[in-house]
Amino acid sequence: MELHGVHHVSLNVDDIETTGRFYRDVLGLEQIDRPDFGFPGLWFQAQGQEIHLIQVEKHQAPEGQHFAFRVADLDRARAELEEKGVKVSKAFEIPGVGRQAFLRDPAGNQIELNQPLLSRVSAG
Repeated sequence: MELHGVHHVSLNVDDIETTGRFYRDVLGLEQIDRPDFGFPGLWFQAQGQEIHLIQVEKHQAPEGQHFAFRVADLDRARAELEEKGVKVSKAFEIPGVGRQAFLRDPAGNQIELNQPLLSRVSAG
């Protein structure tokens, strides 16, 4: 089997409209067409990767589970989000790997911002 990367991440949310606005207007993802599956949801795209939101009643975000967006400049990304009122953790370094910080979407899902070391980016 040959895997070609992650196609999409699917996230459960309790309020599709509020969370959708966050991914579109705050994070700047492009909203793309989604087939009608008979339940509320939205699809977004960033650099060929997709995020699929699915509305689930009484959703509670799992603790510790997260996905990561790669960023070129973590400090700039943090500043831009904080200017939009988003609470972002302090950046910290993982030696030999890179820097990261965390935030949550309106549904409570945890998101990592990851700035890998240049050597890891070119090797990946």
